[in-house]
Amino acid sequence: MAELPSISFSKPTAPKKGTAVIFTDESLALGIAASEIDAATNGAVTRAIKASAFKGASMASLDIVAPAGGKLDRIAVIELGKIADLTEYDWTRLGGAAMGAIAAAKAAHASIHLERPDGEAITAAQAADIAVGAKLRGYTFDKYKTKKKGDDKPKSAKVAVCVAGHEEAAKVWEAEEGVADGAILARDLVNEPANVLGTEEFAKKAKALEKLGVEIEMLGEKEMAKLGMNALLGVARGSARPPKLAVMQWKGGKAKQTPVAFIGKGVVFDSGGISIKPAGGMEDMKGDMGGAAAVTGLMHALAARKAKVNAVSVIGLVENMPDADAQRPGDIVTAMSGTTIEVINTDAEGRLVLADALWYTQDRFKPAFMINLATLTGAIIVALGNQHAGLFSNNDELSGRLTEAGLATGEKLWRMPIGPEYEKLIESKFADIKNTGGRPAGSITAAQFLQHFVNDVPWAHLDVAGTAMGSTETEISKTWASGFGVRLLDRLVRDHYEA
Repeated sequence: MAELPSISFSKPTAPKKGTAVIFTDESLALGIAASEIDAATNGAVTRAIKASAFKGASMASLDIVAPAGGKLDRIAVIELGKIADLTEYDWTRLGGAAMGAIAAAKAAHASIHLERPDGEAITAAQAADIAVGAKLRGYTFDKYKTKKKGDDKPKSAKVAVCVAGHEEAAKVWEAEEGVADGAILARDLVNEPANVLGTEEFAKKAKALEKLGVEIEMLGEKEMAKLGMNALLGVARGSARPPKLAVMQWKGGKAKQTPVAFIGKGVVFDSGGISIKPAGGMEDMKGDMGGAAAVTGLMHALAARKAKVNAVSVIGLVENMPDADAQRPGDIVTAMSGTTIEVINTDAEGRLVLADALWYTQDRFKPAFMINLATLTGAIIVALGNQHAGLFSNNDELSGRLTEAGLATGEKLWRMPIGPEYEKLIESKFADIKNTGGRPAGSITAAQFLQHFVNDVPWAHLDVAGTAMGSTETEISKTWASGFGVRLLDRLVRDHYEA
């Protein structure tokens, strides 16, 4: 796996070597730093812009080979667009665009020069957002590709973000880098093949968070059986890999502060079980633990930045495989809550895992809210594509806060309905409920099923099937796994739930 860029901050200074990234606005007005670089290269920037008729859309870039005789190898010009319209997420995107230009130049050393062409000051938060975008864009997952002769890459690009107020920006970056690292951890977990990352290996990744001060408990099959988690355990029956329930606690708030809770679906591979999936695309089911990956990455983020909150995360880790002992369509299981469930389709397994994980969380921790993340249904991709995750909630305030956090971070959500009119679709002839309502309203009936296991706790379900894996490429993500949910949930906590 390629090494991530090393990012530092420094005062505005003339670039000494490598690639320099500068910015221009929609009127092609260059900032002070850009003008200095232009002057140092005898007008190379302005000549190149005129010669190429460069007037790109926002985030477009122009690559310029630096004139001979100077210290620079290349100059990259990034188009800001209309500066007044830039959102918080746009500054993160700009960092990704800058890192894209640096990567294209295969630069071992680079500098990003942050001075707005309109003369206004770049804030410390904007500079840190640029750095977040650069680090996320610098991520690749190529650890299983063998090196070919002549294909050597720099081990790690050293990138200096040059901005007035660099010391303050560096302090903001100390916290923000932990959040970026959490998203990268989530990406790594989703990208790993299932033969490498099983339930036990995932559990070890979660346990490694103890180094950051996260308290970890690991429940095995015997402990879960004693608790009556037959819904979760039923999914694991067909696999040789043992089920695990990882409980992670970050205690950064006051002792009596009610914790906030996050729950993740961790199906490390989903064959569909006896209701086996079609062969085409089944390889993508290594990513069916994207919800658990995001929750684990979030705990890394909260601990790394020493968030002043008490947070608990619970992830159910199983593998869904066909086997002589695998559960069958028509089986009836009793969940930890005492609810009986008719298993209509063994490929609707994630909601069975979450049923017990949700009930356990609300019963033990009595949290202020619960948010679960799951790559739960293909139906949500039919409804929303890869641009938004589906949001289902029993609480308008929590739903609104999540939506705002999604817009701020670019990890967007769209609220979908739940309600008693959908309940009839999951009524069972033989048990309390069944685990699928069929094709109509497939994502909604999945959420309706989950609501049976949350009691009266404010709750939200994020269906991230279209955004956690195979998502649309952006300026900050060029990899199959996006790490969706880490930055979103960190922002929610930061804005509303820290002491």
